[in-house]
Amino acid sequence: MPDITSEQVAHLANLARIALTPDEIEKLTGELSQIVDSVAQVAEVATDDVPATSHPIPLQNVFRPDVVGQTLTQEQALSGAPDSDGQRFRVTAILGEEQ
Repeated sequence: MPDITSEQVAHLANLARIALTPDEIEKLTGELSQIVDSVAQVAEVATDDVPATSHPIPLQNVFRPDVVGQTLTQEQALSGAPDSDGQRFRVTAILGEEQ
């Protein structure tokens, strides 16, 4: 696997609009090269007979069935409201001037 060069890191930093000092470029060059090498090693180990997994433990749907139950009537829902117009809650506007 070809190593990453300082010029490549500087070019990527420029594309990402990240200002890097020469010392930072040198440090990142080594770190990125190590990351690329590590990914290459993992790719060598992965085989076709190993199934892909998204989680080490098999998961199941843990939700309950969606069943319609008893609900409040409009009057019941509005009964405890500090202010309503008879059909809906009345609240203070939040995007404009106070009413």
